Amino acid sequence: MAAILGSDRDAIAFRPERFNPVLVASGSHMKAVLTCLEPGQFIPVHHPGIDMLLIVLEGEGEVVSGDRQEAAHPGTVIFAPAGEARGVRAETRLIALHVVSPPPTEKDHVEVTAGLKEGKWL
Repeated sequence: MAAILGSDRDAIAFRPERFNPVLVASGSHMKAVLTCLEPGQFIPVHHPGIDMLLIVLEGEGEVVSGDRQEAAHPGTVIFAPAGEARGVRAETRLIALHVVSPPPTEKDHVEVTAGLKEGKWL
């Protein structure tokens, strides 16, 4: 799926119950989504076997990458290699470009699913 990401705001979509990953592009070696979070929503800290790059486009929050936890704002870039901790929590409405390689499997989402079910970010 080839894609050109411009300033088209129509792709941005939020859900009241949890963060919303909006597919931008996907191939056999990489997947890119716009991650849309309302205040208080989060992607639980997890340790999947894939590389991840996240760029905050709008909003404020906190991010975890490896053993670091820091404030996030537009322009914040985090990289977490395969197996390292990563997560994000929104303080305001937050939009991030989230790129992973290779595309995740169900096994890569086990910790995320459990953290969301428990309502636990860290």
